[in-house]
Amino acid sequence: MNESFKWSKLKKENIADAEKLLRENETDCVSACSRFITRDPVSDPVWVLRSKSGGMEALIINSRSALMPVFCKKKIPFPDFLGGFLAKKFIHSIQGLACEVEFLQEALKKKGMKPKDIIDYDLMSLDASPLKNTLKTCPSNLELCVPALSDLEALAPLQAGYEQEEVLPKGSVFNPASSRLNITNIVKNGKILAAKLDGRFVGKINVNAVSFTRFQVGGVYVLPQLRGKGIASKMTQDFVNSLINQGRGVTLFVKKTNAAAVRLYASLGFTVKGDYRITYL
Repeated sequence: MNESFKWSKLKKENIADAEKLLRENETDCVSACSRFITRDPVSDPVWVLRSKSGGMEALIINSRSALMPVFCKKKIPFPDFLGGFLAKKFIHSIQGLACEVEFLQEALKKKGMKPKDIIDYDLMSLDASPLKNTLKTCPSNLELCVPALSDLEALAPLQAGYEQEEVLPKGSVFNPASSRLNITNIVKNGKILAAKLDGRFVGKINVNAVSFTRFQVGGVYVLPQLRGKGIASKMTQDFVNSLINQGRGVTLFVKKTNAAAVRLYASLGFTVKGDYRITYL
């Protein structure tokens, strides 16, 4: 490896360069951009890879218990600093483009940290154009609404179902209190749409990250017994079109094993942009 490249902690005078790198790669790293924007500079360090000429080539964001790499070069120096950092702070996951997560994964293996679970996703994207209207059928009594905090009790089972089915890695124990806090924050944020049948909440979709020019959609869930009726499609169309109307692009990632969801998003106009991975440590 060319010794002219070196990892170092992000300094205030280099924040603009880091933001420029993230903006140039935003479609691939909405989550990382969002975490960068909202990070606590004291507790959430960022490491950058700079060349002798001063150019920024890569960065690694630590946000809470996650590491999020954003690389612009295929070959980068081994991040030796991670050994000392990990001796002081617990890291639960690595998240990002699959090739970049795999690099850190291998680096951490050399430090004795082996993955407990690996989940691979399709990273899908839609730019500023409305979703295709492909809806053929939908329950006539379906009602879409923006829920309020007074609806938390009814929404909690949907969030719990989503987390247990789509989020938790193998061997994890579901935490009802944490899930309740998650849905509370989502509703407070206001970027959520819920579906009701005969007054009962049966589905939800929300924004889970906001970057410089894009929203990231997540939390899409419909009660298992009501799937295949067009509820998820209707929710997604209405919700994503409301985001597109704000002049932003939309990104999401969906498990590669969830063929029905991949087909749904593709039918609505989303295209696969790459492979996304979350490795749990």
